[in-house]
Amino acid sequence: MSGSSARSTRRAFLGTAVGLAALGVGTAAGPASGATAAGAVKAGADRCRQRRIPPSGIGMHLYTMRTPLATDFRGTLERLAEIGYATVGVSGRHGHSAADIRRMLDETRLRAVLEHVPYTTVAGSGLPQAIEDVRTLGGKWVVVPSLPDTMHSPAGYREAARQFNAAGRIARESGLKVLFHNHDADHVVVDGENLYGILLKETDPELVGFELDLYWAAKGGDDPGRLFVEHPGRFPALHVKDMAANGGFEDVGSGVLDFPAMFDTARSGGVRQWLVEHDAPADPFVSALNSYRYLSRLRY
Repeated sequence: MSGSSARSTRRAFLGTAVGLAALGVGTAAGPASGATAAGAVKAGADRCRQRRIPPSGIGMHLYTMRTPLATDFRGTLERLAEIGYATVGVSGRHGHSAADIRRMLDETRLRAVLEHVPYTTVAGSGLPQAIEDVRTLGGKWVVVPSLPDTMHSPAGYREAARQFNAAGRIARESGLKVLFHNHDADHVVVDGENLYGILLKETDPELVGFELDLYWAAKGGDDPGRLFVEHPGRFPALHVKDMAANGGFEDVGSGVLDFPAMFDTARSGGVRQWLVEHDAPADPFVSALNSYRYLSRLRY
């Protein structure tokens, strides 16, 4: 996405967040006066700024930390805990078993909430072991990070929805849920149909949810705030990833995405975990610290 497109996205999100209708300006008797309207806007903004992300909801998706994890898994977890992170999303074990990682998480007082598992595993014979591994880690969600390129069509996404529902029924028996993680290509229209919309419509909300990557949703032209409202309760986890002005990746809070506007309707979306991610950090620990500071101080 170009810088101008990203700024347009930001303005759209901000407009949604501060619309007068959302703040209740005006009454049945007629529109409010300028002074009253201004007061209502300020009061509404003040109320919004009192909300914050619960500390237990701020996590790190470990793909961000893959380089240090490869040489010192436990030490990396320890440093994340020292920064203030409460939870992690597992993405790559770097030679460790699920039990090994759980032990290191317990030692560093972190909690795993999910693990990324390939589509072929979730749709195949490996699902029972994947469920058992997520349970061992202490997580709640088995997350499919992407679909094979060969499925990039309405028919392919309908097949994926069918497989997700089937996997979700099995996962539910163990108290877990299947989620899907998006990229920008999931939000495009193919043969007149929005691919992401197919998954939203054709998966059972009781069995399947979504880990919404805010960066990729915005880059794909979607509006997370709208998704939260139109599909309530479907998004228990987020990837909070920021966009640089040139469309690249940025530390959370340092880019152009308007997170307060997105988070304004996060409760409607059922969001419980805000997992930081940066696909290519120059220094993973500096990025982790910058992003945590932003989210922990954010009022919206």
